[in-house]
Amino acid sequence: MLDQAQTELSFHTNGCGLYEISRSVNDWLRTTGLKNGLLTVFIKHTSASLTIQENADPDVCLDLTDALERLAPSDPRLYRHIAEGPDDMPAHIKAALTDVSLSIPVNNGRMTLGTWQGLYIAEHRRAPHTRYVTLHLIGS
Repeated sequence: MLDQAQTELSFHTNGCGLYEISRSVNDWLRTTGLKNGLLTVFIKHTSASLTIQENADPDVCLDLTDALERLAPSDPRLYRHIAEGPDDMPAHIKAALTDVSLSIPVNNGRMTLGTWQGLYIAEHRRAPHTRYVTLHLIGS
């Protein structure tokens, strides 16, 4: 028989960059009592996203942030939608190019990530924000 658990976690960001949330998600998984299943992680924003990336060398996160900025620069001359600031439309583009939802296997009560992988919020706005992530686990 399969069971389900769901929650919403909030995370504070301090501007553009990747913020690892693996520990918080694994902490919640332990509280569910479910050992094996499939975790859906969903971020409730259009200017931030989720990614699984290397968590051993912090330069990886910095390089990814820089690469996304080159793909969608914060230049208001490039966009029609500028009412919410020069970094808002580029943030929407960056979120569209990345993921707002991820499916992650759970084994023995933990996300089944590789040795050097971590789960991150990618904050695409310059200002600090509170970001809300919904977690849904189905399993046994």
